[in-house]
This record gives sequence, structure tokens and C-alpha cells, in this order.
Amino acid sequence: MKEIARALGVSVATVSRALNDQPGVGAETRRRILEMSEKLNYAPHGAARGLATTQTRTAAFLTVHRALPLDADYFYQRILLGAQQELTHHGYYLIVAALSPEQLADLPGLPLLREQRIDGAILAGPEIPARHILALRAQKLPLVLVDNALPHTPVDCVLSEDEAGGYAATAHLLEHGHRQVAVLTGPLDWPSNRARYQGYCRAMAEKGLAPLEVHEAETTIDSGYRAMQTALERHPHLTAVFAVNDSMAIGAMRAAREAGRVVPRDLAVVGFDDIEWATHADPPLTTVKIPKRQMGAVAARRLVTLMEQPEEVPIRSMVATQLIVRASCGCPGAS
Repeated sequence: MKEIARALGVSVATVSRALNDQPGVGAETRRRILEMSEKLNYAPHGAARGLATTQTRTAAFLTVHRALPLDADYFYQRILLGAQQELTHHGYYLIVAALSPEQLADLPGLPLLREQRIDGAILAGPEIPARHILALRAQKLPLVLVDNALPHTPVDCVLSEDEAGGYAATAHLLEHGHRQVAVLTGPLDWPSNRARYQGYCRAMAEKGLAPLEVHEAETTIDSGYRAMQTALERHPHLTAVFAVNDSMAIGAMRAAREAGRVVPRDLAVVGFDDIEWATHADPPLTTVKIPKRQMGAVAARRLVTLMEQPEEVPIRSMVATQLIVRASCGCPGAS
């Protein structure tokens, strides 16, 4: 970073902010810093300089290690299947890795990347640090983010229409006459959480209602359970809940049941994602469906384009969401 700062006549702190996709850097200065990092092939922690110029016809699907293994993670597994099918169609092999915290801490130094085994990568999930994404970008590795985006730096990404989905879920509850509607959310620096929360807030504001929000550090069944307990303590007259994903919604229904609230008679619940568990919940969960395989296929097609035409300008691709009505919201006749 010092070398970049000296070359451009800016502070090391400014370089650090730009390379971590943080605010407080002018657009022109950010552009110059990123261009210089590419010119110098900057990578933190001694990661290798430069990537292979010979194609391997191999791409990587990288995500983080979560509570569920990847083969049991309905959300990212479906994205992976869509990507794998599309890459196979284009004649590429796919390496799949769920990264440990130690591997994530030095992503550019991962042997898979350092030893030049791949032509490009799909990075799935919002937990991958921006500084590592930008370090890989500086090495000119073709990248596509899925379920993630950088707020200040253009990088190819594939997202679902999360704000519209959050709005639709909340509006559906409001149309049923609910006015005490809480949102259970995870970290708002995750793009999908933030957009779904913003959709909730927009729907509430249109009715002149203040948001009732509970924030957790993760979006799991356990965090949904805790968030629901907190929501009921803060708002004892609560009649409806929108959870930013299905795992949190399932945990919320369990907490409501233990508190003596019957879903949907006493509490309507809506989730987001439409994972397989949603149909098997008791009662079946109303949710917002994301076409997960389509997200993976779109990401893979874009990655193929970048691997074969590396000078392409970054684009943001969006896939549509759809409200799926089941019994948990209290709709008459919903199954």
C-alpha cells in the first residue's frame, strides 16, 4: 500500500479505504488507486503476483464454511448446481470449495489461486471481505459475485430483486390488516439483508407505520429464534413478522410456539428464499421465492464471458423474486 500511496501522492489510509471498498474516497482517486494496484499487481499477505496466461478451462465456486455443509445448504447448493450445469455446457470444469475462517483470512494466498489453477471464480455469499475481492480483481482474475455486491467499486455480480421482494412480503401482511409488523434481519452490511430490510421499510412507510426491527449477527434458525423472543418482549401486541430469510422465519415460528402464539392465528409469518424446508414447516411457510439455479446459471454465463473477453465492463445482473403464499400468513385456503 505504501508503494501505491507514494506513486499517487495520497495517504496510506486513503489507499487502504479504496482497496477495502470503504467510503470517504473520491471517485477519481478510487479509480487511480485501483488502476495502480492492477499495474503493480498488488495483493496482500504476500499472495502471488500475476495469474496464468494459459487457460486451464477450469473455474472455481468459492463460498464460506457455514453451519450447514454445502451439500446440505439448500440456498447455495442450488446456485452451485445452476453454475455447474452452465459451465459444463461451455466446456469448463468446476472446482468447489467452502472456505474455513483461516482460508478466508488470506483468500488471495489460497493455493488454488496462488498456483494459477483456475481461469476465473464465482464468489458466493456476502461474508467474503471486500479487500480480498479487490485484491483478486487487481490480479486480473475474472470474478463474478453472487448474493453480494460492492457498494463503491464496480464488480460483476448477480443479485435477486431483494428490495422488491421485501416490499411484497411486507405489503402482503399489511393487506391482511396487520399494523404491528416486525422485521427480523441479519447484518445490514450484507447487500441482500439491507435490500430486504429497505423493502420492508418502504411498505411500512407507505402506511405511515414506524418500523419494528430486530437485528442479529447471522441469519440462522437459532438467530431467528432469538430475534423472535426479543420482538415479543419489545412488542407484546405484535401480530406479524417478516424474516429476511426462511431459516430465521422457521426459528421465529418455533419461538412463537413456545411463547404460546399459534401461527398464523396469533402471529402471521413470512420468510424469504423459498428453501426446501419452507414447504415442510408447520404450518407451511409463506415466503419470497428466489430462482437459485437461475442465479447460478447467470453467474456462470457471465464468468465465461469474462474469461474469454477479459476487457468487458462490469455489470450487475438481477433475477426476479416471487411471493409464494402458504399457510403461515393466514391466507384462507392456502396450503
